[in-house]
Amino acid sequence: MNRIAIAALFAAPLAYAQGPGGGSPLLRSANADDLTAKFKEARELYQQAIDEAATLSAKSAAQRQLAMSYAFEGDCKNTVKYEDLAAGYYRDNADAADRFYQQGELYDEAARVCIDAGDLATAEEYYKKGRDAGLKQPDIPADRVKLWNFRYEHALARLAARRGKKAEAEEHVFAAARLVDGMTSLKAQQQAFLPYLAGYVAFYTGDYKKALQDFQQAQQNDAFIQCMIGETYEKLGDKDKAMEYYRKAASVQGHNPPAAYAKWFTRKKLG
Repeated sequence: MNRIAIAALFAAPLAYAQGPGGGSPLLRSANADDLTAKFKEARELYQQAIDEAATLSAKSAAQRQLAMSYAFEGDCKNTVKYEDLAAGYYRDNADAADRFYQQGELYDEAARVCIDAGDLATAEEYYKKGRDAGLKQPDIPADRVKLWNFRYEHALARLAARRGKKAEAEEHVFAAARLVDGMTSLKAQQQAFLPYLAGYVAFYTGDYKKALQDFQQAQQNDAFIQCMIGETYEKLGDKDKAMEYYRKAASVQGHNPPAAYAKWFTRKKLG
């Protein structure tokens, strides 16, 4: 059985949209290689997909997935490089569908990888680029304005917490919650991200009991949340529970920032 056929064994829905061509056999095979840490093989396939892309949109989709391949090693620099290249299609093509939203998605995706990798300055830069690009959408709906600002406040809260600025982080948590409260069609969907934010801020400002309570209210099937719960148990001295959550996170099959983080983080934890 060749590698493209084997890829079907690893196929899973992508939590982050990958754009046109994201479901091609070539890219699915590359995804499968990333999930099993065969990064050299994966990147050869991604480059082949980029070189052979029949359209600029397909090339952008392949560049985005190559960016995510680097996220599986916590490589912020190369993730940003290829997310920028993927975003170029939307920046330069006035006819690209939902072009400003897609630019924002790509920049936010790069930022997410960078904050998880500990490059806070680059993460902050790209979260701002993401918000600014998204807000350029002509005739943007009110809820989408709130969505971009919510994402940015969510990011600023996490960045402040990582920098040990508790009061500043809590101000951004409050601002994020107010934006969600003011939404209509997106309110229920975005409320799910508030317990994760509260837990993240509590964890990085040293309140591990509160962090655990908050994370337990967050999305339990999210591999990133599973890693954070594991880390919280570890901080609380419960190594067995920590390892239970690390093993759960390590089984993730997605090809997106939470899955990429979970794979490289748990490789370190589980050996």
